[in-house]
Amino acid sequence: MKEVVEILARALVDQPDKVAVNLVEKEKSCLIELKVAPEDMGKVIGKQGRIARAIRTVVKAAATRQRKKVIVEIV
Repeated sequence: MKEVVEILARALVDQPDKVAVNLVEKEKSCLIELKVAPEDMGKVIGKQGRIARAIRTVVKAAATRQRKKVIVEIV
């Protein structure tokens, strides 16, 4: 799931080398923190949060196959 977030974020931003993804995994849940350059923050969030919501939806779909709950935070 970490790789999915990283691939999606790198495709969206102008500075893909500044994308950092941190995974905090627990027994039945995961927290994925996505960090990008400040000038790329708008591209990752999108208008009214549409792109951020789409990223979360894709990751949650991947997580249901592994029976885990996933939270994606954009820092």
